[in-house]
Amino acid sequence: MSDTSPACFCLPNHPPSFATVSPILKPVFFALAGILCLASDATAQISASPAAMDAAVKTLQTYCYDCHTGKEAEGGVRVDFLSKPDSLEDNIEVVEKILRVLAEQQMPPADAEQIAGADRVALSTWIEARLQDFDCGSVSRPGRVTMRRLNRTEYDNTIRDLTGLDLRLANDFPSDDVGNGFDNIGDVLTLPPILMEKYLASAQAVAEAVMANPQASSRVFPFAPGNPDDLSEALDVAQKNVGAFASRAFRRPVAPSELARLTELMRSAWEAGASKAESLQAAVTVILTSPHFIYRVEDDQASESIDGIRELNDYELASRLSYFLWSSMPDERLLQLAGAGELHTSQQLVAEARRMLADPKSQSLIDNFIGQWLQLRDLETLSPDPKQFPEFDQELRVSMRRETELLFRNILDENRSIIDLLNADYSFINQRLADHYGVEGIVGDEFQRVNLKGKRSGVLMHASVLLITSNPTRTSPVKRGKWVLENLLGEPPPPPPPNVPELNATGETLGTLRQQMEQHRADPNCAVCHTKMDALGFGLENFDVVGKWREVDGRDKIDPSGSLPGNRQFGSPVDLVQILAEDKKQEFCRCMTRKMLTYALGRGLGVQDRCTVNAIVSQMSEKNYQAATLVEAIVTSSPFTTQETGR
Repeated sequence: MSDTSPACFCLPNHPPSFATVSPILKPVFFALAGILCLASDATAQISASPAAMDAAVKTLQTYCYDCHTGKEAEGGVRVDFLSKPDSLEDNIEVVEKILRVLAEQQMPPADAEQIAGADRVALSTWIEARLQDFDCGSVSRPGRVTMRRLNRTEYDNTIRDLTGLDLRLANDFPSDDVGNGFDNIGDVLTLPPILMEKYLASAQAVAEAVMANPQASSRVFPFAPGNPDDLSEALDVAQKNVGAFASRAFRRPVAPSELARLTELMRSAWEAGASKAESLQAAVTVILTSPHFIYRVEDDQASESIDGIRELNDYELASRLSYFLWSSMPDERLLQLAGAGELHTSQQLVAEARRMLADPKSQSLIDNFIGQWLQLRDLETLSPDPKQFPEFDQELRVSMRRETELLFRNILDENRSIIDLLNADYSFINQRLADHYGVEGIVGDEFQRVNLKGKRSGVLMHASVLLITSNPTRTSPVKRGKWVLENLLGEPPPPPPPNVPELNATGETLGTLRQQMEQHRADPNCAVCHTKMDALGFGLENFDVVGKWREVDGRDKIDPSGSLPGNRQFGSPVDLVQILAEDKKQEFCRCMTRKMLTYALGRGLGVQDRCTVNAIVSQMSEKNYQAATLVEAIVTSSPFTTQETGR
């Protein structure tokens, strides 16, 4: 996330894409969301004593300084900054990597003198203590979030829930940009001129559809018309109708000044000869092109803040809840609770989150969060080689994605552990997918829960993920290993070093794929990342490009065995997944927490969010990693319930 001032589309320093925006959208509406980084009992600070620091620095000097200091530090990783005070903020990722390789005993390398067990523990404890002091110290720098435009999915869902008409007009909008892995990030949701034209055309289309549909019209305009011959009475009823619609569209009570302008618009239209229906249609169009509809506007009143941080009001919290869990506007219950001031305590937020997760509209959380986090949306654009995989078709593609979505749906509905995503020995398949997996006894298009114990475990063995992480003609252990590191463990490998040739780029025959990768790793620059990444990928080699089980690749028998850091040996894909589920619970939970918090806030996370993430992970571990705990912890967290005023 950027810590610079948010782009302002009505001031001289606005981005070029806003230069020709219609005057109706030129008022300044910037909302800044922040965090009070508060330490919980579970993340109590650890004191890093001078003696501990001296011992830790001595260990670093003895075992690490020869290779990891100065401009020529191996792998670009320097450790000497740890001996300096106030040096962590610009090196958080490096610190996390240092802790990881110490815990997994990847460093020092096997051919170097090893750190004694007690010294390794002491060094890790001291570094953790410094991180803890940094994360949850008394001085915190709240984050900021750019005001968010509704993305295409949110726009369509909001129109649907506002009018009762499922028009899907946003399909004609330009694609939303993606930031931090999601398409609901405020910093990248710009407003190009072409989109302004689409908004106006869509608003007019919605207004026309509402007036042409009696059911939609009665929903949008709940007050019955008065005496048609009495202009004053008719205008009064029209004002009530427009006021009710604007309040729902803006997700908060319409201001008297706003209602006065809308009323004057209708009066002027009537006096100019427009019919009452045409006047109402014009008012709807204006409301749907207002920045208060197109954007999720949050207030920025410094007078309500304490030290520059204010609590969001109930209407703002209602919108945060609804767009997080439903990708749509608040329903009547949320708006009623907000109006009564009954939506700002932790108990109230948790109660509503539970209700909303049980609502069918929470399918949007699965479609949009899981679909982007696990990259399931990419399935639509992937086409395995039809000659090698003639069985692959659109029906199978859809079934693949549905299986993964249903697993997460089940975890939410039954409040199961999120670790089931890693090692669930059950899944949901229909006949098409059962035939693909070689599972007998499943008939029909309906998805059924089946026990796959000993055969497949978790999403890593879902055909959806296996296809996403393959090339069109062959599997890719590197892609699969990299996908696990990035999306499940939160350990993205660095970009490959320059001038390293592609695998088999020379066209020479290098043996089996495993042998080719071993030769690739012979380059020391490659070995650092590939040792762990390749082990993860080769552990899944029994599954081909489209996720079918196989024993051989061509003429070569597949060897899925391998070793992970800590000398954890595995001999099959199921063994590999079980090791991840046992040894990497915290890493997986932290990764998923960061992903979901990013999605919920609509902004990338910064170093100032680490304390919140740590607190949520601690809560999760105390409650067996239950899915509901993650959602509830997010909606009651400081980043979700407070914002920086920016004043």
